[in-house]
Amino acid sequence: MHFDKPTYKVVRRHKKKDIPQGTYTKDPISGQPVFSKEIEDNQMVVPLSGHHFPIGARERLGWLCDQESFVETHAGVRSADPLNFTDSQPYVTRLKRYAKDSGLPEAVITGTGRIHGLEVSLAVMDFRFCGGTLGSAAGEKITRAIETALAKRIPCIIFSTSGGARMQEGILSLMQMAKTSAALQRLAAAGLPYISVLTHPTTGGVSASYATLGDVILAEPGAMIGFAGARVIKETTKQTLPAGFQTAEFLLKKGLIDQIVSRLEMRDRLHDLLAALHLKKKPAAA
Repeated sequence: MHFDKPTYKVVRRHKKKDIPQGTYTKDPISGQPVFSKEIEDNQMVVPLSGHHFPIGARERLGWLCDQESFVETHAGVRSADPLNFTDSQPYVTRLKRYAKDSGLPEAVITGTGRIHGLEVSLAVMDFRFCGGTLGSAAGEKITRAIETALAKRIPCIIFSTSGGARMQEGILSLMQMAKTSAALQRLAAAGLPYISVLTHPTTGGVSASYATLGDVILAEPGAMIGFAGARVIKETTKQTLPAGFQTAEFLLKKGLIDQIVSRLEMRDRLHDLLAALHLKKKPAAA
């Protein structure tokens, strides 16, 4: 019996078009690719896993405040170079690069806005500017935001994200810890509420000052919160550290923070807390 050798027709397929870069983003929790646009439309939160990607200060304010209610203040306060600091490059050169890369003049944006109609004084930090470090200008802007709350008798909310004090300004940077804390004491003495929101990461001098002085302290899921790094603490204490000991979830169990709140729920939660905390001005006696 004879069998003819089969012939195969070669089908030439068109080359797949390359997927544009940035179309998908890998979810760090599930490892699965997710449409970047879907994440962006969801306040940079992965819809299924709930992972919170970093978000810029202006973007956060856009989601947080009532439409067109935010009015920026103290935008002219900028970092100087009091120590004429230079390492691999001059500090003033670095400042220009930070501003260009982040689109911001400083590591914090301050102003007043409304959350479901309630007026608040806001300070929102942005990690893209020098790692959100606390320098003289950032400390001054945060202090002025607190003083604005005091002058207008409205609540103050600060969103923190920071690598700590800005080393290029030395002791002048560390002084901001005391200055902001003193301003918050005056706010508390006036009976006005301060809510602190900790986002990833909140460390160093910021975590050791205004970030953890709130009447209510909230944190985003998975945020790293601490003073020194895990390696430094381990080498100093010579102890094995618990898994995840600097996460928001661990610190909630230990009582450092009051609630973990998703970015998607933050606006409503802040309104509810402010409505409960804020003592409205009593009408003048007749």
